[in-house]
Amino acid sequence: MDMIELDGAAGGGQLLRTALSLSLCTGTPFAMTRIRAKRSKPGLMRQHLTAVNAAAKIGNAFVEGATLGATTLRFTPGPVTAGDYAFATGSAGSAMLVLQTVLPPLWRCDRPSRLRLEGGTHNPLAPSADFLIDTYLPSLRRFGIEATLDIERPGFFPAGGGIAHAVVQPAPPLAQLDFGARGELQSIEATALLSGLAAGIGTRELETLARRLKLPATALHQRQVRPSIGPGNALLVHVRHAHHLEVFTGHGERGRSAESVAERLADEVRAYLDARACVGEHLSDQLLLPMALAGGGSFTTAAISDHLSSNARLIETFLPVQIDWTETGDGWRVTVAG
Repeated sequence: MDMIELDGAAGGGQLLRTALSLSLCTGTPFAMTRIRAKRSKPGLMRQHLTAVNAAAKIGNAFVEGATLGATTLRFTPGPVTAGDYAFATGSAGSAMLVLQTVLPPLWRCDRPSRLRLEGGTHNPLAPSADFLIDTYLPSLRRFGIEATLDIERPGFFPAGGGIAHAVVQPAPPLAQLDFGARGELQSIEATALLSGLAAGIGTRELETLARRLKLPATALHQRQVRPSIGPGNALLVHVRHAHHLEVFTGHGERGRSAESVAERLADEVRAYLDARACVGEHLSDQLLLPMALAGGGSFTTAAISDHLSSNARLIETFLPVQIDWTETGDGWRVTVAG
């Protein structure tokens, strides 16, 4: 089979992860140049390298260029094998992104797989474990994909050290779905997750969210990670509508006040609530791959992100689908057609 030539400069690590997933799903080799070329630190970082090695492991692949900092990679897949696997980033790099890379080829296997993942579970610029558990995996379940994720120990930047366990079941032919309407608002819950930090930080974050989102005291929760292996703080908001649940995540960092973390997250939640679209920004580009593998689907979202547009164009190079979007009065409708 001819090797697909890809330019990685159009996006970040997501383009590489999507290429790895689809290469394994379709048996198509690829070469990617200029990987993460526009990022402040171009090339493969540890979490990207872990994703490459994980994909190579489950897919018995031949890989050239799998080194830290590499900007060119060649990947030739073999047969994907279900089994028990352990993958560690060796840093605070996101273990959740590694999981998202190997999920599609594993759900296409004929027997279950079990994964142990080590690294970051709550990272800036990556989906949090809570987002995967409460938004991403339930969305996949609607397609017919059964996968579970359990967090043994959260891991934050910069210490890492998180441990998660996933089980991926064989999936039937995927359903073609429309995530068009989210239904009536049912509840909003906020949680401050703290590791090695004073409880007062979480209290201030939750007080700010309560004021901005008009939440009662019963909707505010605080969790302490014990034992702590390093400082960390994630602020979570679960927005449940009748037909969809979105998780929004903010991250505390040195030099930023608890109030500013909560204000920024509240702005994101308010923008979602004020729009009528079903799917939030972060889930929107992640739905493209299962919809493309299903041969079709659609969803509404408030905006077309760079992640979505670059991911769409890459998917079209591997699969016989066309991904388009049209503006509506309330945002955008994205359609995947076989």
